[in-house]
Amino acid sequence: MRSELILEDEKRQSEINIGVVGHVDHGKTTLVQALSGEWTDRHSEEIRRGISIKLGYADATIRKCPNCPPPQCYMTTFMAKGDTCPHCGEKLQVLRRISFVDSPGHEILMATMLSGAAIMDGAILVIAANEPCPQPQTREHFVALQIIGVKNIIIVQNKVELVSKEEAIKNYEQIKKFVEGTVAEDAPIIPTSAVFGANIDVVVQAIEEFIPTPTRDFSKPARFYVARSFDINKPGTRPDKLKGGVLGGTIIQGKIRLGDEVEIRPGLPVKRNVYEPIFTEVVNLMAGGNIPLKEAGPGGLIGIETTLDPSLTKADGMVGNVAGKPGTLPPVLDTLILEARLLERAVGTADMKKVEKIRVRENLMLNVGTAATVGTVTSVRGDEIEVVLRRPVCAEEGARVAISRQISGRWRLIGYGIIK
Repeated sequence: MRSELILEDEKRQSEINIGVVGHVDHGKTTLVQALSGEWTDRHSEEIRRGISIKLGYADATIRKCPNCPPPQCYMTTFMAKGDTCPHCGEKLQVLRRISFVDSPGHEILMATMLSGAAIMDGAILVIAANEPCPQPQTREHFVALQIIGVKNIIIVQNKVELVSKEEAIKNYEQIKKFVEGTVAEDAPIIPTSAVFGANIDVVVQAIEEFIPTPTRDFSKPARFYVARSFDINKPGTRPDKLKGGVLGGTIIQGKIRLGDEVEIRPGLPVKRNVYEPIFTEVVNLMAGGNIPLKEAGPGGLIGIETTLDPSLTKADGMVGNVAGKPGTLPPVLDTLILEARLLERAVGTADMKKVEKIRVRENLMLNVGTAATVGTVTSVRGDEIEVVLRRPVCAEEGARVAISRQISGRWRLIGYGIIK
């Protein structure tokens, strides 16, 4: 349930997507709530089981007090309960508005995490202080960030309230060893108790200092990655009151405006493994907190209400598609030729199984952008593999593709490929 105030000076689109990743039950969703005031587990099954299953989203506005010293001068609107400093009463300055992408940590939901990673500009790696580091999905999520190309990372050592000072220091040293020699070697490691709100101001300061807003290209044709899709009509809505399907995700280049026609690829299946693009109109644009927009650009998560039949978008039915200016989208591919780069070990397994070479006729799960598809290997020539997909993807040459294989009944990340 959302509790963050949406004030007049922050009724705008977020400018950056920050992923929140890590092992199951390390406190990712609780951290997002401490920052934004929003509990991102909304699905009935998530509430029943107490874990994240789908990608969760929450927006927050980072503010700064001009009088107070760091880190207490950094806060979000939710933390401040408004636009004045809770410490000195001074008017707070708006720094930027951000979107959090809360990824599920359970091992069987790695495909969902990889779909979310495709739209992350930076990440918070959450590691619980009361468990040895690294846990299997701590390793797997961290490698996934590197595969996708996410380089701006901060580390939150959560749940310090559950351990002694000596245990927290030991866990800290384990974290330092884990990230040694990686892109996160110099990342800040912030001890926190998200459930009690301890050190959350330090997390906000680190977001500002270590995860900058990327340079955006507004001049290219619009391109939008679909990460969620919805039917927002309540049961029993009269036909003349029905609203069109809603696409949720992020724009990676260009701008989308009210009234624009957009093309969606791969689109709809017309026969076995043959898809046709869909064309629809943008009738509404919304940023987080139901903030209406006339136009939207790269950065942050947005919802696009369309003229699509809502039966197409319900229950994430359009996830993995790419939308944008008609005639400008990448091709739809039912076969991928990849230059494969494999890991030495399957990092998501507890025993770190050795990654064997890819074989002809084996099935792989491939993540391309926000799309997850399964394919069969038909050819292996050195590091080059050819995979025939069960469901086509919209992608272009040079794109990175995460590669997973079934190990002990689970899809495990084993490396990545580059589309040739």
